[in-house]
Amino acid sequence: MEMETVKLSAIVMRWYPDMMPFLKQDELNSVIVLRDGLSILEPADAMDIIHYSICEHQNPAYLQ
Repeated sequence: MEMETVKLSAIVMRWYPDMMPFLKQDELNSVIVLRDGLSILEPADAMDIIHYSICEHQNPAYLQ
């Protein structure tokens, strides 16, 4: 398998479409590089990617 680049929205739509309304557009537009491609991504791994992407888009001023 080779690397594949997808938007976070593709991952969310495949495994957790009910989360779409709760994610911001900039989060959904995040570009994710998957080492082994989207086809073998497991749901738990997808959730980890979603969680990390949300954390990456947090405003540090709100977290202090």
